[in-house]
Amino acid sequence: MEWIYDCRNLNEVREQIDRLDRAIVSLIAERGVYVQQAAGFKPGAEPEEDGKRIDQVMRRVGRLAGELGADAALTAKIYRTMIGHFVESERRQRLQQQEGVVS
Repeated sequence: MEWIYDCRNLNEVREQIDRLDRAIVSLIAERGVYVQQAAGFKPGAEPEEDGKRIDQVMRRVGRLAGELGADAALTAKIYRTMIGHFVESERRQRLQQQEGVVS
């Protein structure tokens, strides 16, 4: 990976890790906003539709992991956890909206 900064000591390594952590968390937050937007476009989405999309995303990130030299198993585990969280959040949001309509 030619874009990796060659650190001179442990402190510099930790600074780079902290920088990456901030970027990763920022990207997760941004992804969450788009997931919420997507939920608005599929108010009655069927679970099998979500399953197809999840499979599509998992294949794509698996390829990306290989291309970028990331651990494929770790990448898959992180994405499954993240997607599971977003799916559950979307489900709860949908239930709250339905309860709001009924109430």
